[in-house]
Amino acid sequence: MARTAIHPGQHLAEQLKELGMSAAELGRRLKVPTNRITGILNGQRAVTGDSALRLAHFFGNSPEFWLNLQKLYELRVAEVKAGAAIRKLPRLQEREKDDSRGSLPRAV
Repeated sequence: MARTAIHPGQHLAEQLKELGMSAAELGRRLKVPTNRITGILNGQRAVTGDSALRLAHFFGNSPEFWLNLQKLYELRVAEVKAGAAIRKLPRLQEREKDDSRGSLPRAV
């Protein structure tokens, strides 16, 4: 069963609500267009490396936190969209794994 996909914008919205801050104010403070923030908040825009750096600096956490939220969201969406079809695909069998290892050059 697929897990619920939560867009990073939902986490950002919670943070802004606690601060009583608007998207426009956050955009001003981060020196980015307001539509970048509202796009993230509305789940219409991904958190990019640049946005992750700015959000991390502002909130005092890491850029990896924001990028991991985005990555997890994308994986969950893909799981919902294509997970059942992917689970029906063949897997590499143990025998094939062993055979393929034998054909690779060994490190000296």
